[in-house]
Amino acid sequence: MTRTRLVATTAEAIGAVPDGATVMVGGFGPAGQPMDLVEALLEVGATDLVVVSNNAGNGDDPLARLIGAGRVRKMICSFPRQNDSWHFDAAFRAGEVDLELVPQGNLAERIRAAGAGIGAFYTPTGFGTPLAEGKQTLRIDGVDHVLEFPIRADLALVRADRADAVGNLVYRKTARNFGPIMATAARHTAVQVRELVPAGTLDPECVVTPGIYVDTVVRVPVSDRADRTAEVSV
Repeated sequence: MTRTRLVATTAEAIGAVPDGATVMVGGFGPAGQPMDLVEALLEVGATDLVVVSNNAGNGDDPLARLIGAGRVRKMICSFPRQNDSWHFDAAFRAGEVDLELVPQGNLAERIRAAGAGIGAFYTPTGFGTPLAEGKQTLRIDGVDHVLEFPIRADLALVRADRADAVGNLVYRKTARNFGPIMATAARHTAVQVRELVPAGTLDPECVVTPGIYVDTVVRVPVSDRADRTAEVSV
């Protein structure tokens, strides 16, 4: 077991990201998305990435620009298109990015399964649709199910509200969405937080992600924009 490292910059937090890496990005759009860590991923220059996220970027946020820059080979997500997802839309129509569309509950469970060490699971979601084509099926208690496999990553980028010195994490309301399960499903988990506190300060009943799942933590001062996003992410 490695001890969580507290680092000074987002670049240190994500470390060296090789071409072809699978990267998980937390958040429902802006709510809970680790914008500063994704910005650091942009600066690293890695390409041919597989990105696992709930959506495929909004407007000109860092995830959208990562796609627009041609750095993403494949998106695995639930909501690739919103009214401001022009970077993904253009790249997809041009054949520059592949898409694996996954129902949101299946996406969460496939990530959770990776962290829990589950080899595969059956779900009725998607049966009888194009999403189930080519997949193994099984009828369980009279209901048809589809076999789904875990999604694992080389790197998970997570945003939490607070962390202590050993990496225990507390989230803010719905910003808790995908972060906790992604933290368990990657070889390296990098976390940006609003506040760092001494070990023993956090109420154990409020800790959602134990520090054993966290590799690096960086404190990122909250901007006015982030404050406004947080206010609507409840």
